[in-house]
Amino acid sequence: MQELAVIDDPAAAGVSLDPVRARLLAELAEPGSATTLAARIGLTRQKVNYHLRALEQHGLVELVEERRKGNVTERVMRATAASYVISPAVLAGVAPDPERAPDRLSARWLVAVAARMVREVGELLAGSAKAGRRLATFTIDGEVRFASAADRAAFADELAGAVTALVAKYHDDNAPDGRPHRVVVALHPSVSPRGERNDD
Repeated sequence: MQELAVIDDPAAAGVSLDPVRARLLAELAEPGSATTLAARIGLTRQKVNYHLRALEQHGLVELVEERRKGNVTERVMRATAASYVISPAVLAGVAPDPERAPDRLSARWLVAVAARMVREVGELLAGSAKAGRRLATFTIDGEVRFASAADRAAFADELAGAVTALVAKYHDDNAPDGRPHRVVVALHPSVSPRGERNDD
């Protein structure tokens, strides 16, 4: 089982978004049969089997083993990943395009860049999994509390300057074996967990 899978097929995305099938995917983090799942989610075994076939057809669940019980063969299934993300590539023609209106102060542009990142890293992740190789990435995730809007603007300017200097230092157009890497730096307000109040 993979830790995370990016769904880039529209049909598979549609299957995964069905509430019953999404529940089955969550339940199948641990292997289970139609019989055990039916008891857990309150559906008939036949209906669970129907949904499992749809999930299996799109590569979202896989067969772990078959058990013979009298005249019946029980199929034990498992989700192919612990969690799933749907790629913006599923929307193809209406997916956000970060080249359309670059503006580093635009929240919409930030979403477009983030969507491109999910799509690109999803493709790279699928390719590295097929090749049996680890994908080289680097992520920093943190939180900073600004005393004022002026401090936030100053921080953004300093951060942009530092990143620009690093890119200029290490970028080499003439490296014969070089491989381009995308650098994305984002700053946005934090979202409070549900139920917590945020007066900022």
